[in-house]
Amino acid sequence: MEENKQGMLYLCATPIGNLGDLSPRIRQTLEEADLIAAEDTRNSRKLLSAFDIHTPMTSYHEYNKTEKAYQLIEQMRQGKNIALITDAGTPGISDPGEVLVRLCQENGITVTSLPGPAACITALTLSGLSTRRFVFEGFLPEDKKQLSEVLEDLGKEKRTIILYAAPHDLKKVLKLLYEALGDRRITICRELTKKFETILPTTLSQGILKYETEDPRGEYVLVMEGKSREEIEAEKTAAFENISITDHVARYEEQGMDRKEAMKKAAKDRGLSKRDIYQMLLDEQKEE
Repeated sequence: MEENKQGMLYLCATPIGNLGDLSPRIRQTLEEADLIAAEDTRNSRKLLSAFDIHTPMTSYHEYNKTEKAYQLIEQMRQGKNIALITDAGTPGISDPGEVLVRLCQENGITVTSLPGPAACITALTLSGLSTRRFVFEGFLPEDKKQLSEVLEDLGKEKRTIILYAAPHDLKKVLKLLYEALGDRRITICRELTKKFETILPTTLSQGILKYETEDPRGEYVLVMEGKSREEIEAEKTAAFENISITDHVARYEEQGMDRKEAMKKAAKDRGLSKRDIYQMLLDEQKEE
């Protein structure tokens, strides 16, 4: 490890299922660290035991994330190197590690990340859906107001969407998504990198039917397609069906646009050419 007057924080990605995914670099870091901060020490002890690692360990989880962060920072100020691990995957993704990283940065503690497994990226690459642009939502919130806001945002999202779901919540999550977004293509990933890994390309409606007769087991990552451009354009067109071309163009003119620019915007909204808009304006004027 690097020698510093003060210690460092090492973000160490751990296997999401297959122990063979622990990198040699991370194993060495866990062995040489002065302390390992773990989300669940009982769970992490199994991992460390499998690799014969005997570094002291302390808990760092959702319920002590701020208070404990300052204690860890003080130890790093005194020269200790600390490795942060989560239950599985990369620290800081859907766990309290992000708080410790931010506070370390604010307090001048160097942080480095040792890359490795991440369930969200593993699932995305296996999904068969677009990987060019995507958004990670993690677990849906339990608070009803927050849940409503998140579902509303997801309904407008054009990028591929990645979510996590615990087995006891899977049925509810699929139904919530279907009710809020309509039917969408989705790939349901289960037990990634483990013996019974399952990758199921399907739709929300078919997924709901499947789990009416099958109990969900294991941890799930859901990869869902975003709203298509065709769907967005169709909604735009429908939104303007009840107003006249004259009123449509007038709305943009009221925003400060000149007639030419307003006609161009209205044409784009309706999927028409500017010439079509001009002719329709003339026709509406003749009818008045």
